[in-house]
Formats: sequence, C-alpha cells, structure tokens
Amino acid sequence: MLAPTLLGHAGGPALEGEVNGALVADAVERAMDDAGFATAHLVGNSAGGYVALQLAARGRAESVVAFAPAGGWARGDDSFRELLAFQASMHEQAKMSAPHAEAILAAADGRRRATRLIVTNFEHIPIELLAHQLLGVAGCKGALPMIEYAIREGYDLDAGRIACPVRMVWGTEDRLLPWPSAAARFREDWLPRADWVELDGIGHCPQLDVPLEAAQLILGFTAR
Repeated sequence: MLAPTLLGHAGGPALEGEVNGALVADAVERAMDDAGFATAHLVGNSAGGYVALQLAARGRAESVVAFAPAGGWARGDDSFRELLAFQASMHEQAKMSAPHAEAILAAADGRRRATRLIVTNFEHIPIELLAHQLLGVAGCKGALPMIEYAIREGYDLDAGRIACPVRMVWGTEDRLLPWPSAAARFREDWLPRADWVELDGIGHCPQLDVPLEAAQLILGFTAR
C-alpha cells in the first residue's frame, strides 16, 4: 500500500516553480514509480480524487474509487471560483486557529465547528485526528497558489482515456463540493457510465463521516 501526501500539502513534497494542472499528479506518479507500482487501485477524496482520475487517464490505475472529487462543475458554471475563494479563506482561518487547536477541540462545540464543512457525524472522530487535520490544513503551503491556479484556469480531465472501472461516491450533504452541482460534469460528460453511489445525509469526507461504510465501498469495488 502507498499513501502519499500530495505535493504542496503538509508533510508532502514542496511546491516549487510555476503551478500547472499536472504537477500534483506528476508527483504521485513519481511516488508510484519509486515504490515499484506500475498500476494500482487508486482511492482519493476531493483533490485526491481528481488526481486519482488524472492518473487513471495516464493508465496508472487498476480501478478508481473517488470520494467527491474536485473539478466536476458543469462547463460554464463559474460558481466554483467563489467556492475556491472560500476555501482559500478557510486556509487562512486554519492558520490562525492552529496555535489554539488543543483548546478549540477540547469542547464538543469546537469539534463541531472544526468539522461542519466535511462531515455530518463527528462525535466518533478522535480529538488527536482532528488536531492533526487542523494543523495539516494550516501547514498546507501550496494551498493558495494551487487554489489561485484553479480559479484562473479551471479543471480539465482526459476522461476518454480512462479505461479502468471507476466508482464515484458523493455525500448528499457535502458542503465543500455540493451534490449534485459539483458533480455535474462527471455525471453528464466525463464519467456517466461510472458506478455512482450517493450517500444520503453524509458530508464531504465519507472516510471520516462513515469510515466502515467507506471502507466497504472501496473493498467491495476493488475486489471485483
């Protein structure tokens, strides 16, 4: 198993030079090469889901399970720019909150505020994991340049080259990439024949929201 931290994210390779739409996928592809994986069953959430689909288009995937992947707004729907600008402001808020993470997360209402955009169920998530996540968001030094690039250039996917099985999973209560508008291009243009799974009442990160069900959705698909 390989679980690489994405380029520009806390703990991952540093983002250097000019940003483009292939940089993150290039870095994961190098990590796969270094680990000896020609292909693999790929799983990703949000930006990671989009990167998994990019790698599938390069022939590096046996299958893909993508949880609410980024980049799926309909052609001509510019609402994604406003949403990405909001995500940039979230990053700035995380940097201000990080020094106070322990105090913020000590109370249930603090944990709810810290998770309200990513899960509907938060009570079972360990405080240590939430603190790690908050610090990780704050330490994502590549966030702003990558968001600025996406606002300016949008997203593209060579979906016609994806030959492997794909499962797309989306929570109907996703507040970061709202269902179904943020999935429109995947559903109508790029991947209409994918295996689509809607999770009623679940948020942006099913692996945190309903971890057992998320694991079953992965294993049940990759085992086929």
